[in-house]
Amino acid sequence: MKTIIPIHEVKTNSAPNDSFFETYEAKFKALADRKRLQIMYELTQRGKTCVCDLCEIIDMAQSKLSYHLKILLDANLITKEIIGTWSYYEINNAAVNGLLSEELCCIFRSSRS
Repeated sequence: MKTIIPIHEVKTNSAPNDSFFETYEAKFKALADRKRLQIMYELTQRGKTCVCDLCEIIDMAQSKLSYHLKILLDANLITKEIIGTWSYYEINNAAVNGLLSEELCCIFRSSRS
Protein backbone atom coordinates (compact mmCIF):
# COMPACT_ATOMS: atom_id res chain seq x y z
CA MET A 1 0.00 0.00 0.00
CA LYS A 2 1.33 3.44 -0.96
CA THR A 3 2.02 5.83 1.91
CA ILE A 4 0.90 9.42 1.36
CA ILE A 5 3.10 12.04 2.94
CA PRO A 6 1.21 15.22 3.81
CA ILE A 7 2.39 18.18 1.75
CA HIS A 8 2.99 20.31 4.85
CA GLU A 9 5.49 17.68 6.02
CA VAL A 10 7.22 17.67 2.67
CA LYS A 11 7.58 21.44 2.72
CA THR A 12 8.54 22.08 6.34
CA ASN A 13 8.68 18.80 8.28
CA SER A 14 6.47 20.41 10.95
CA ALA A 15 2.82 20.73 11.81
CA PRO A 16 0.84 23.56 10.20
CA ASN A 17 1.06 26.80 12.17
CA ASP A 18 -1.81 28.93 13.47
CA SER A 19 -1.88 31.20 10.42
CA PHE A 20 -2.40 28.15 8.20
CA PHE A 21 -5.52 27.21 10.17
CA GLU A 22 -6.71 30.84 10.43
CA THR A 23 -6.65 31.16 6.65
CA TYR A 24 -8.89 28.15 6.19
CA GLU A 25 -11.07 29.13 9.14
CA ALA A 26 -11.84 32.48 7.50
CA LYS A 27 -12.70 30.79 4.21
CA PHE A 28 -15.03 28.25 5.77
CA LYS A 29 -16.68 30.90 7.97
CA ALA A 30 -17.29 32.99 4.87
CA LEU A 31 -18.98 30.01 3.22
CA ALA A 32 -21.08 29.20 6.29
CA ASP A 33 -23.97 31.37 5.14
CA ARG A 34 -26.74 30.51 2.69
CA LYS A 35 -26.70 33.90 0.93
CA ARG A 36 -22.93 33.85 0.47
CA LEU A 37 -23.17 30.33 -0.93
CA GLN A 38 -25.82 31.60 -3.33
CA ILE A 39 -23.54 34.49 -4.35
CA MET A 40 -20.68 32.05 -4.94
CA TYR A 41 -22.95 29.81 -7.01
CA GLU A 42 -24.16 32.69 -9.18
CA LEU A 43 -20.63 33.95 -9.75
CA THR A 44 -19.55 30.42 -10.68
CA GLN A 45 -22.37 30.18 -13.22
CA ARG A 46 -22.08 33.69 -14.67
CA GLY A 47 -18.41 34.62 -14.39
CA LYS A 48 -17.51 38.25 -13.79
CA THR A 49 -20.72 40.00 -12.74
CA CYS A 50 -21.59 43.59 -11.94
CA VAL A 51 -22.84 44.30 -8.43
CA CYS A 52 -25.92 45.94 -9.97
CA ASP A 53 -26.82 42.64 -11.66
CA LEU A 54 -26.06 40.62 -8.53
CA CYS A 55 -28.57 42.72 -6.59
CA GLU A 56 -31.32 41.61 -8.96
CA ILE A 57 -30.13 38.00 -9.24
CA ILE A 58 -29.82 37.53 -5.46
CA ASP A 59 -32.84 39.79 -4.76
CA MET A 60 -31.02 41.79 -2.13
CA ALA A 61 -30.44 45.48 -1.48
CA GLN A 62 -26.97 46.64 -2.49
CA SER A 63 -26.07 47.57 1.09
CA LYS A 64 -26.77 44.04 2.35
CA LEU A 65 -25.13 42.46 -0.69
CA SER A 66 -22.01 44.59 -0.13
CA TYR A 67 -21.75 43.23 3.41
CA HIS A 68 -21.70 39.63 2.11
CA LEU A 69 -19.34 40.47 -0.76
CA LYS A 70 -16.86 42.05 1.68
CA ILE A 71 -16.78 38.87 3.76
CA LEU A 72 -16.11 36.80 0.63
CA LEU A 73 -13.46 39.30 -0.50
CA ASP A 74 -11.74 39.28 2.90
CA ALA A 75 -11.61 35.47 2.73
CA ASN A 76 -10.08 35.80 -0.76
CA LEU A 77 -12.84 33.63 -2.27
CA ILE A 78 -13.83 36.27 -4.83
CA THR A 79 -12.07 39.11 -6.60
CA LYS A 80 -13.26 42.63 -7.36
CA GLU A 81 -12.55 44.81 -10.36
CA ILE A 82 -13.76 48.38 -10.64
CA ILE A 83 -14.70 49.45 -14.15
CA GLY A 84 -15.89 53.03 -14.34
CA THR A 85 -18.28 53.47 -11.45
CA TRP A 86 -19.26 49.80 -11.17
CA SER A 87 -17.72 46.94 -9.21
CA TYR A 88 -17.49 43.55 -10.87
CA TYR A 89 -17.01 40.37 -8.88
CA GLU A 90 -15.75 36.98 -9.88
CA ILE A 91 -14.77 33.69 -8.24
CA ASN A 92 -11.14 33.36 -7.17
CA ASN A 93 -10.70 29.91 -8.69
CA ALA A 94 -7.29 29.30 -7.11
CA ALA A 95 -8.65 29.93 -3.60
CA VAL A 96 -11.79 27.86 -4.15
CA ASN A 97 -9.82 24.98 -5.65
CA GLY A 98 -7.48 25.19 -2.65
CA LEU A 99 -10.32 24.50 -0.24
CA LEU A 100 -10.27 20.86 -1.24
CA SER A 101 -6.60 20.79 -2.12
CA GLU A 102 -4.24 17.98 -1.34
CA GLU A 103 -2.55 20.29 1.17
CA LEU A 104 -5.69 20.69 3.28
CA CYS A 105 -6.91 17.14 2.85
CA CYS A 106 -3.55 15.72 3.89
CA ILE A 107 -3.48 17.38 7.29
CA PHE A 108 -6.60 15.41 8.21
CA ARG A 109 -5.41 12.12 6.76
CA SER A 110 -3.99 9.80 9.42
CA SER A 111 -0.47 8.52 8.86
CA ARG A 112 -1.22 5.53 11.09
CA SER A 113 -2.29 2.29 9.49
